[in-house]
Parts: sequence; structure tokens; C-alpha cells
Amino acid sequence: MRVAALLLLVGCAHSGAAGSTMERLRIAPGGKGLQLADSGRAFTPWGFNYDHDETGRLIEDYWDAEWSKVEEDFREMEEMGATAVRIHLQVNRYMKSPDQPNETTLARLGRLLGLAESCGLYLDLTGGCCYRKSDTPGWYENAQEKERWAIQARFWDAVSAVGAKSPAVLCYNLMNEPVSPAGPGKVWHGGQPLGGYYYVESLTLDPGKRTREQVTTEWITTVAAAIRKNDPGRFVTAGMFFLFEIPNGLTLGPDLKGYADGLDYLSVHMYPKDATVDSNLKLLETLRIGKPVIIEETFPLSCTIESHRRFLEGSRATVSGWIGFYWGRSLAE
Repeated sequence: MRVAALLLLVGCAHSGAAGSTMERLRIAPGGKGLQLADSGRAFTPWGFNYDHDETGRLIEDYWDAEWSKVEEDFREMEEMGATAVRIHLQVNRYMKSPDQPNETTLARLGRLLGLAESCGLYLDLTGGCCYRKSDTPGWYENAQEKERWAIQARFWDAVSAVGAKSPAVLCYNLMNEPVSPAGPGKVWHGGQPLGGYYYVESLTLDPGKRTREQVTTEWITTVAAAIRKNDPGRFVTAGMFFLFEIPNGLTLGPDLKGYADGLDYLSVHMYPKDATVDSNLKLLETLRIGKPVIIEETFPLSCTIESHRRFLEGSRATVSGWIGFYWGRSLAE
């Protein structure tokens, strides 16, 4: 993949070599990036979203029958120098009902964490995903705010209980691209589907008199409580992006300091265009509030490879990690 080659060309040391004992991670003093907790060495999240394979299947679609494919893909990402892999966990696969986790899927997640350990890869566990509308259970789709958040909390209770056993967890990412809306809405998933998947989700259908930041803070506090209980000290974050690529367009609310206390580091998704590289770099500067910033989604979707290279290199002054995409094909393939 060309983007994989680009990430390698920009350059990053592999901090989690296979065969070594993986250390847990911590925030570096002053919020200047991430560190390995025991040795104090700098750690750079550097790798890929493993959100679907080359045919568009989600990992839960094939990991039971084709585990060898998952193993091969992880080895290839390791060989390409990755230190981190982002996995997208679907609600319908991890919860059988609002109250009952799916123990079979959780066991498979434990096996995936074991594979990650053997490869020296840290997993960004992004959860609460409902990428296919057809897969979303009615008991979740029709739940209102409080019950929906409660289901998300139970989801994370189950997932973090598994993750707590492994050193290979980079973070628990509360949601892929949550939006704290400015007013009432009718559907949880907004925007147009991309490749048939819905990636953007509202936190509430009725914010009432609450500010966007108040909704975000309430949501983070509610949903992250189980994680903090089961796996204290592990990073909690949430994927954000800039609507309309403007400073006050942050999807969780324009006043970042109003809700950032609940996040250990900031995760941002950014896809520069040829004409917006410089303005995108300025947007990243607005995230400087004393916490590490990780670009956990980026790709030359609407720009040339050279523009994307300039964006990645220019972001080094602000960003502490970069995660692109890998869809099951090696550089040679």
C-alpha cells in the first residue's frame, strides 16, 4: 500500500519489538508524548487502522473462520514497522443484549491481544461501533440517551476486563467519531455512508439546555467509569475531527478544555487536501493544551502522496503519533 510506504518513509523507531516483554504505557512528563512505563523510553504510536480487509469485511466477519489471515496481517504490519494497530469493535458482536456480553467474542479479543503481544504491537481498542445499520440491534438503536450510554458502559466493562489482563492495550477509545450536537436530532448516525459503513455517531438526540461540552463531559464520565474501575492507569480517549476544517468545528465541542480532563490524550482524524495542508497544520496547533495528540486516522484520500508527506512531516512539532490504514495487503502485494 502506498500509504504504508509513506508512513515508513517519514520514519519512526519500532518501540515494541516482538519477542520482548511489553511494558505498559504512561503519559510523559508535561504531556509531551507517551512513554514506556518501566524503562521511561519514548513510545510513538505508529501504524495502521485494521478496520476491514481488502474485500471490505470487518474483522469480526472473518476472524473465526480465517484466524490465519489475521495472524498473517499482524505479521505484515509488524514487518512494516508498526508499533500500534487500531481495532474497531462492533456493539452487536460484543453484546448479546443490553445486559449480556458475548463471552465468545470477548475470548476472541483476548486471543487477538495475545497475537498483538507476540508481535510487539499495541492495540487502540475503538469500541461502541455500529458501522452497519443492518447489524445494529433494535434494543440499541431505539435506546434513548441514558440507556444507550449505560449499554456503552456495560460494553466497556466487558472489554476492559479482558484488556486489563494484557500489556498490549494502547488505549480504550470510547467511540470512533462521536459528535456532541448543538441541537436535537432524529437519528444516531449522521452523514453519508462511506463504503457502506456509518462512522459518525451522535452522543444524544436531545441536548436540551446543556452545552456541547457539558454533554461530552457527562458522556465521558458515564462511559469511562467501568474502564477506570477495571483497568486504572490505561489510556482513555475518543476520536475527534474538525467539521468544516475550522477551529470551532471540533466534533465534541469547540471548548476543548471543557471536556479534555476526561481524556488521557487527544485523538484526531485528519485527511488533508492539497490546498489545506498548511491550514490543517494550524488546526493541529489549536489542540496544544498540555496533552499528547495522536493522529489516529489519516490517509491521502483527497491529496497527492507528496502533500500527505508534507502534512505528516509538518505535524511532528505538535503530534506524538500517527496511525494510517492497512487493508490486508503487504507492500509487495
